Order: sequence, then C-alpha cells, then structure tokens
Amino acid sequence: MTTKNVMRRGVLAAALAMASAAAGAWHGHGDGHGGARGADTVQLGVRPLYLIDGMDDGPLKRRLQQCSRGPFKRSDFSIGHRGAPLQFPEHTLESYVAAARQGAGVVECDVTFTRDGHLVCRHAENDLHTTTNILATPLAATCVRPFTPAVLDANGNVVTPASAECRTSALTLAEFKSLTGKMDAFNRAARTPAEFLGGTASWRTDLYTGRGTLLSLRESIELNQRLGVKHTPELKGGDAATIAQVFGSQRNYALKLTDELRAAGVKPRDAWPQSFNVEDVLTWVEHTEYGRQAVYLLEWDAARRDIVVQPPYDRMPRAEFFRMLRQRGVRIAAPPIPALLAVEADGRIVPSALARELRAWGFQIITWTIERSDLRFGAARAGYYYAFDPTGAAVKKDADLYRVLDVLAREVGIEAIFSDWPETVTYYANCMGLK
Repeated sequence: MTTKNVMRRGVLAAALAMASAAAGAWHGHGDGHGGARGADTVQLGVRPLYLIDGMDDGPLKRRLQQCSRGPFKRSDFSIGHRGAPLQFPEHTLESYVAAARQGAGVVECDVTFTRDGHLVCRHAENDLHTTTNILATPLAATCVRPFTPAVLDANGNVVTPASAECRTSALTLAEFKSLTGKMDAFNRAARTPAEFLGGTASWRTDLYTGRGTLLSLRESIELNQRLGVKHTPELKGGDAATIAQVFGSQRNYALKLTDELRAAGVKPRDAWPQSFNVEDVLTWVEHTEYGRQAVYLLEWDAARRDIVVQPPYDRMPRAEFFRMLRQRGVRIAAPPIPALLAVEADGRIVPSALARELRAWGFQIITWTIERSDLRFGAARAGYYYAFDPTGAAVKKDADLYRVLDVLAREVGIEAIFSDWPETVTYYANCMGLK
C-alpha cells in the first residue's frame, strides 16, 4: 500500500470518527430550529422557514409555522438523495454527513463498480468527468473519450459543446479513491480540462467543494451505521459486456450488492435496495432476505406522460405487468414526482391516474426527487420534476414546494421521498407527525 493510500485511509477514518461523534450531539443553532440534545436530534438550517415565509396564507402555511421551534428528529420519510447534493458534491462522505445532520432517516448510495470488482458510490458508471476532478489528474488517460474542447463561433457562441467520458469501471478501487468529488456539472464552452470542471448551476453552489471524499459502498454503509441512518443503495446499470467481464452476469452484480449489506450486518428492515431493472428487483425478492423492501424504480417519459417498461415486459398490458410484480413479491414502486401528480383546471394539484392505480394494485409508493429543481420562477421553468404543471398554473414560486409535498404525503400517500436537501422534508415530516 502506498504512503498516499495510507494517508487517505487515515483521513477517512478520522472523518468517520468525527461524524460518529457529531451524531450524538446535533442540535439547533439558536435560529428557531433547535431541540433537545440526543442522537435523534438534528440540525435544520434556514431554508425550511424561508420557504414557509414565502407561502401564500392558508391552513398549510399556518400549520407549518406552528412547528418552527421544533424539536426535530430524524425521519425515514426523509431520504438523502445522493446525500445532500443541492450544495455538497454528491456521493461523498461530506454529502452523506450533511444529509444525516439534516434529519434524513435513510441515505442513498448509487452503486456502480471498479475494474477490480469493488462496488462504489457514483450515480453512473460513466460520470467521473462531471462529478470528480479526474480530468485534472493523470487518470484522465483512462477516460474512454478524452477531453475534447468546445467549438465556438466568431461571437463566442457554442457550436459543439466540450465533452469527455470517464468511467469508474476503468479504474481500480485505489485509483477511484484518489479522486475528489465535485458538484455534478461541466462547462459546455470549455476550451481546457480546467475550464470543463466548472459549470455549477447558479441555484446550487461550490461553497462546500473544498472536500469531496469518495466512498465505496462498504464505507458508505459503515458511515450510515455510525450516523444512525438506514440504507437505500441503488444498483446502477452499465456496459453489459463490462458487467459480464467483472461479475460474470447481471444477476451476480445484483447479488454482490446484497452480499455487501449482509457482510456489514445490515438488518433487512434497515435497507431498501433499489433498481430500475426489473430483473435486479426480482433477484433480490426471490433470492435474498433483503427482497421484502426492494424498490422498483419507474422510469417516466415526461413527453408521453407515461412510464417506460423494459423489454420484454413492455409487451404486457400495464395492469397485468404490475399485478405480476405484486404476485412475485414486489411491494414498493418508486415513480418520479411528475408521474404521481396532475393539475386540474382550477389550479389544484391532485394525484395522477398512475398514483391511484399503484395504490389500487397494492403498492407502497416512494418518490423522487424534491429540491432538485430551480423553482425560483415556478414550475414552467423548473424542468422534468415539475412536468405535471408545464404552464406553472399551480406551482408559481419556490415556496409552493411545500404544497407539492403536502399533496404527495396526504393525498397520494407516499411512504417517503428523496430530497437533494433533506432538511426541507425533515421539517415537514416532523410537523405532520410522519416517522
């Protein structure tokens, strides 16, 4: 083991120890969000009350205002989506600690793999060029598509955006761990690798990018255990040939994830393995003790306003497909927010037809992702997660986020929701008595 790797292990161990110590002493900062000390007490910042202050007057606003003094406790209703990536580099130790401090009862590690068969926390097999500093390191030589500068016209407008593609599966675990996480972004107009690493959206921030410690799945499980939070690892897809080369089959790849949970002593009730791949979910349900809480993630086509089902299941009538899943033991479905909501002519936000169908078919529902959109100008400019309100008839400002969350919780009946800034959901969950 190199001296550099020894030093990195020492830094990680120290960070884990500090996070563990902090878990027993989180409390408010005197900004109205404080509570009693203890392992279940959390820190909430200014954002929840900022949003509540901006809400239109009404019963929901008044109810939320009444909870401003806390105390606040961790809630399984609040899931840290990639940690707390609204402001911290996703899938890093720092992002996961922030999510736990904000009261997320469950924290997500998206799972991909290294060349030497280790499972690690990244959103995709091929996202290192936008989520880490790889292009500024010698490991840029491993990228399957090297950095290509943007082509600009005479006025400086982008004709062809800058590009690169760098894969976790091209690295060993040690090489992967040598990288530093950054905000997921890139500069389309970049002419150099250093410029490419920029591009963070104005509604996010680079303020907390001074550290970005990458983790393996095993390390993320250990961190969660020290922080007292539960686990929802998502098995990500990847190049099929590479998966077969490293693991032998997709099934073995899926079982490797639950092997890691088992080896760490994670109780099945404390884990929600998830995948967009039906076969992964059925593998967990039928062959592991973690299948009872396996989550089938539903892909949603916003243009068609319909779910996307993988072959050969796409040939089945939708009702028959979902009944088959229930019969085979799948209990939890997780569509994105726009699949679960609709807006009526009078501007009311209501459950969608799919939401009603899933409940009728007997599924528990988890959804994703709140606080992942720029809502400063309402739903009309907020993109995918607010496609249920394309004209902004219902969601006109960022403070309307709590109206969306309230409909999801009370009328759709979701069990939990992923958030890029978990304190927003933690506040609501505590105020409404959700555990």
